[in-house]
Amino acid sequence: MMLERPLPEGLREPRWWALLTLGLALGHAAVTVTRLPYWMLPPIAAGWLLLAHALRWGAPSRQAPARGWPWSLVPLIFWGIYVYLADSFGIVDLGAVFFHLQAGISEHGGGERTIVAVLYTLAMFPILAAFTWLIRHDHRWRRLERWLALALLVTNPLLYNIGQRSAAIVAEEGAWLEQRYVSPVILEKPSSPPNLLVIYLESLERTYADHERFGDVYAPLGALGDQGVVFEGVRQIDNTGWTMAGMIASQCGVPLMPAGLLHDSQLEPLEQVVPGVSCLGDLLAEQGYSLTYMGGASKRFAGKGKFYEGHGFSRVLGRDDLAPRLDDPDDLNSWGLYDDDLYSLTVEEIRRLEETDGPWGLVNLSLATHPPYGYPPAACRKHQGEFDGTDILYSVECSARMVHELVTRLAGEGLLKDTLVVIASDHLSMRVSAWEQLTAGPRSNTFMLLGNDLVPRRMKVEASTMDILPTVLEAMGFVIDWHRAGLGVSLLSDEPTLIEQHGLKVLNDQLRRETALHERLWQGLDIEGMAPDDASRTSPWRLPEGPAAEAAE
Repeated sequence: MMLERPLPEGLREPRWWALLTLGLALGHAAVTVTRLPYWMLPPIAAGWLLLAHALRWGAPSRQAPARGWPWSLVPLIFWGIYVYLADSFGIVDLGAVFFHLQAGISEHGGGERTIVAVLYTLAMFPILAAFTWLIRHDHRWRRLERWLALALLVTNPLLYNIGQRSAAIVAEEGAWLEQRYVSPVILEKPSSPPNLLVIYLESLERTYADHERFGDVYAPLGALGDQGVVFEGVRQIDNTGWTMAGMIASQCGVPLMPAGLLHDSQLEPLEQVVPGVSCLGDLLAEQGYSLTYMGGASKRFAGKGKFYEGHGFSRVLGRDDLAPRLDDPDDLNSWGLYDDDLYSLTVEEIRRLEETDGPWGLVNLSLATHPPYGYPPAACRKHQGEFDGTDILYSVECSARMVHELVTRLAGEGLLKDTLVVIASDHLSMRVSAWEQLTAGPRSNTFMLLGNDLVPRRMKVEASTMDILPTVLEAMGFVIDWHRAGLGVSLLSDEPTLIEQHGLKVLNDQLRRETALHERLWQGLDIEGMAPDDASRTSPWRLPEGPAAEAAE
């Protein structure tokens, strides 16, 4: 008969279980919010335990344990929320949180992140219990605990961003971006306006083109780029780092500042999305374009349907519209359609548009590279073998190949005649399996133009996705106001971008203080009620004298 060995006396003390719990929590937080590799977690926890042993934290004392609850519990909960967001997305964008709460988070496909959120919530209970035990049993920690609570609040980036934004609103400052905003307007159109196909590649940033870091996963897109104009150096500014924000930045020339940060009813559902600005769809609809949006996910998620329906698109097709048209309507991933099925339906839609009178435009949004792992269709196994369920580079290569096949197929059928093709990432990737490689150097978005008689070349720029709108308009042959639209500048012109003029940091700093452009996005400008001087101040850029001014009128 085997006798059970009792635990060593030290391990039977709640002291060491509490300290171990806090050490593991500290290590996990450190590697999650910094670029430290995951293998650093055990050394950080071990260092914490050694320090606790040396200083006898929580050791038995003659003093009776204190009662009451620590001040730091709420700050610790806020830190738990921040660590969860950093673990899920890599870079925490508070604007994304506010916007999704207002625009709608139902019908999302991030089921795995919901499970992680539950696990984080459960993990907070032993962490809070361990911290409470330490505060009650160690008078040294108890004496410093209120200062610790303050430090936890002050150092939390989540609360810092809220405070900075609130200070800007209270101070009524912030018109730096508004003064540089140019309302998008088409002054002249080409004699034969081209069709437009915009393919957004979910999180498929140009950084993946770095062969040393990622091998050949980007090669199919590189081959397409050899046929057109490739822009290298399209950066990501704040409030453009999620799908809706990326699409609004590239189609409206503005960052997406959520309505809730300025309005009292912060969590009321949005009926319209950025109704105060003109976007690509508005401009093209005025020129007689038939416009379609197609995406594999639900159009109700994050307000996609409301945005496109409110900005000139006559057909807005999402998962619920497209799934019944599949051979197997149940062959879906947690977000919606696989990209090979979406692209097949895209070909059908372009055939339909080709039969209509007048030019057409189609915007397409992929899913295959959606963080954290991607959703590659089974068709990619033929070239790449089985998907292990976690390797984002598999999904990147799959997505790059599929878009290459889509463009090749459309061109082969003659469906891209007189058509400008835009291929762009909607935003930089959030945390994925290749996160350490992605963040090891400079990052930039995918942006290339194909067709419409453009001379193939590569252009090194310092730009943002807000510069895509005027660039696309000029590539289509439209004449716009001083090569500008929104906050963007055409990258086909010699005009400097905001990043070239001021730098990325200055632009982000001004964005956090901006209120005037924020109000424009969600309320628009009552031009009739404004004094002429006020109207003239909406942009520092003046229309030229003569024919161009007459064309604008």
